[in-house]
Amino acid sequence: MITVGCCGFPVPATRYFKEFSYTEVGDAHGATPASGSVRRWKREAPPTFRFAIIATKEIGAEGFREGKVIENALTTMTDVARDLSAATGLFIAPAEFTSSRANKAAVKEFLTHVKPRFERVVWEPPPSWEASDAEAIAKDAGVIAARDPLAHGLSPAKVGYYRLPGPAGHKSRYEDPAIDKLAELARAAKHDDAFYVFTNVDMFADAKRFKKLMKLP
Repeated sequence: MITVGCCGFPVPATRYFKEFSYTEVGDAHGATPASGSVRRWKREAPPTFRFAIIATKEIGAEGFREGKVIENALTTMTDVARDLSAATGLFIAPAEFTSSRANKAAVKEFLTHVKPRFERVVWEPPPSWEASDAEAIAKDAGVIAARDPLAHGLSPAKVGYYRLPGPAGHKSRYEDPAIDKLAELARAAKHDDAFYVFTNVDMFADAKRFKKLMKLP
């Protein structure tokens, strides 16, 4: 099963709900969604729509190390997830989170600890990490490692979680050859389930093009 979506709502939610059945809400660089937004999304979303919750910046800033700051952030995050019936918790490491032995041990322990809070936990390492290192940590912790398939290829995991940040950063768009390549990879993948989430500035248009090329409803 292939699921396509965007990070947040790049267009009004009512319009988005007509095109996609999945989104990531929250902001790794800010706060959890406001209660008013949560109530509105819950009221307007179709019954089959699925949400993922992005952890706030405090968790990554603390280096994924146990403490009161992280515990408070997790409590808020799980409260929003419950309100939206969100099965997925997404944890994005900051760019400065190096692949040192200490950091690898800390994030593995954190992911193992947080796994029971969500049906699915996804962890995205910084772009500088080797994809194989991230996969190994995720496998040991029983979670999913997200990756950019155009930069790092396909994941060997049963569930593939792919985030598309733009070919040259957030403000860039994918040209047709890149979307063609992405579709080629998606068709070749052997996952039980696969998620393709666009996070760049033209995410809505790019995701629609990919969905159309894959002939998805």
